[in-house]
Amino acid sequence: MKPEEWNVELLKALRHPQRRDILREIQKRHISSPRDVAEILGEPLSNVGYHVRVLRECEAIELVKQEPVRGSMQNFYRFAIDEPWALDVLEKHGEAESKSK
Repeated sequence: MKPEEWNVELLKALRHPQRRDILREIQKRHISSPRDVAEILGEPLSNVGYHVRVLRECEAIELVKQEPVRGSMQNFYRFAIDEPWALDVLEKHGEAESKSK
């Protein structure tokens, strides 16, 4: 993906508040699975899994390991955003969202 395409897709992904929450949790924990994030956020795994796929497609997170769990594979991701504008969006929205809760 070209950098300009990546920026557009990342911008679209960051528009969704749950995706921003997921990114913040993965960033805090350095490496995390969708199951871990779903438990922390109190959201259904299916919803978090969908948003994780979107974040992976726009390269906001990257797969770092897989572990077999009860007949399937559990994926673990790390935060992969280094664009200053995107980090700023996460920080500013995080402050505003925590104040409104």
